[in-house]
Amino acid sequence: MYPTFADLFKDLTGLQLPFPFTLIQSFGLLVACSFLFAAYFLTIELKRKEAQGLLKPFVKTTKKGEETIHPYQVVGNATIVAAIFGFLGSKIFDYLENPSEIVELFRHPSMNLFSGLTFYGGLIVAAFAVVYYTRKHGIPPIHMVDATAPSLMLAYGVGRIGCQVAGDGDWGINNFAPKPSWMRFLPDWCWAYRYPHNVVGEGIPIPGCEGNHCFQLPDPVFPTPLYEAFACIILFFVLWSLRKKIVAPGVMFSFYLILNGLERSAIEQIRINTQYHIFGFGITQAQIISPIIFLLGVIGVIYFSKKHKAKLESLKND
Repeated sequence: MYPTFADLFKDLTGLQLPFPFTLIQSFGLLVACSFLFAAYFLTIELKRKEAQGLLKPFVKTTKKGEETIHPYQVVGNATIVAAIFGFLGSKIFDYLENPSEIVELFRHPSMNLFSGLTFYGGLIVAAFAVVYYTRKHGIPPIHMVDATAPSLMLAYGVGRIGCQVAGDGDWGINNFAPKPSWMRFLPDWCWAYRYPHNVVGEGIPIPGCEGNHCFQLPDPVFPTPLYEAFACIILFFVLWSLRKKIVAPGVMFSFYLILNGLERSAIEQIRINTQYHIFGFGITQAQIISPIIFLLGVIGVIYFSKKHKAKLESLKND
């Protein structure tokens, strides 16, 4: 594992980077990259929708007078809004899973606030914040969420690479099964991994290791962040290839919700997470939310498809 960018650079080149490179966290760096990638593809999609006439520029009053602003020009600020409210949502939902962490935060204010982030919390809160912000700038919510669908999937996939590289504790259950024959061409750590030098310092000491991050898990586990990164990057290409074929407003985002719910429901079967105990059964927060996300996606596809068809028929009759 490479908790910092300097650790990764040293392993690749054999050179030790000086301060302040040692302060650059690999997880944070890849999360930042995920936002940049998302912003790039969102800009492309907003330009395409404006060229189709689905989005229109708006006039903003400035000190110099009136200025024409195109929808893609708000992406920078929208990305900042997503980052801020995504972080807040992630922490709020994490505290709902682990109420004891709230007490620990007051006891130890210096504790790492960037640990224990939950995806669905960030997605839900950031989505509402971005839709509210862009709507104020004249971008219809239905077209905005459709435009963000591929970018959301890509951002999550790249962010999960950060989880894998840093070893942030978001891994799977113990895996003692032999590697399947169809995975023989891949390194063993793609099937079962002990996350040596993980950033959270979990596990047992690594013999002969000195300094920070000298722990590894006692038993191998499924590298679930790797699986999610691979799956979501592929799903990004699926969504990106479909964006010009899906014409009914709302269906693109609904399809994203379906894929998101399926992917997260599948990975939760082998992933370690805090469980709620309801009627004697253990269930994770993601296992509660992901079926709801999937169901909303299915309903959305049906509803928006019918709505678009009815609109087309109405135009024909006119």
